[in-house]
Amino acid sequence: MSKKKKKSPAAKPVEPPEHTDTPKPEKMSRKAYERELEKLQVELVKLQEWIRHEGLKVVVIFEGRDAAGKGGVIKRITQRLNPRIARVVALGTPTEREKTQWYFQRYVPHLPAAGEMVLFDRSWYNRAGVERVMGFCTEEEYREFMRSCPEFERMLVRSGIILIKYWFSVSDEEQERRFQARLTDPTKRWKLSPMDLESRARWVEYSRAKDEMFKYTDIKQAPWYVVNADVKRHARLNCIHHLLSVIPYEDLTPDPIELPPRQADVGYVRPPITDQTFVPEVYP
Repeated sequence: MSKKKKKSPAAKPVEPPEHTDTPKPEKMSRKAYERELEKLQVELVKLQEWIRHEGLKVVVIFEGRDAAGKGGVIKRITQRLNPRIARVVALGTPTEREKTQWYFQRYVPHLPAAGEMVLFDRSWYNRAGVERVMGFCTEEEYREFMRSCPEFERMLVRSGIILIKYWFSVSDEEQERRFQARLTDPTKRWKLSPMDLESRARWVEYSRAKDEMFKYTDIKQAPWYVVNADVKRHARLNCIHHLLSVIPYEDLTPDPIELPPRQADVGYVRPPITDQTFVPEVYP
């Protein structure tokens, strides 16, 4: 199998403020967006094969405000990938038993083995965000998290895990627009939970919590990368482009495969159609 060296695209980390007077850029056309997304997804497949081949262990964390677009980019990253290699973890509310455990304990079983990439749709940073703002943890628990989280992440990195953290930054105006869109779209209304509505009312508190979180956890071994998420299409492409840039990989695309001839249909009789239960053809 030949190996063709793949140069990773250059990273362009940017940290835009969540409150800005800069005019919103013009959204790229759907055709241009889909063309670029397809190119990036081809590269993601190559990255997946490299992760499997080299036995890499990759963790990608997606954090940000509600309706910032985390789920959308995760969907586009995993769309063409093998779910046995690239899997998504989105944990719900901790159980009563989990609440008594070491805080990071329920996340540890989901960490990758060799040859896997795990994408956390929200993560242990719940403690620094929603739990802090909504009062779901004590001041002592919060302070302990801020002390232990950097050490926990340094430990993961020392163990050989590649840890990448993204914060999706969305303006209050854009978040409001997306909330309103969810109210009017029956297919998206499930995305609005009572907690989402409460977080909307506590915008400033969440901003302060995020700033404090960055102060303690934006570490050299696992820095935060901020994605300007006001334009969904741009945010998705920029995030995927950056992800490809931070993990050097080679193109291990197999050589073209020639399919063998099918087995001769000798002595096989297909069962009658009446013996099987078919799905009704509502759309013939």
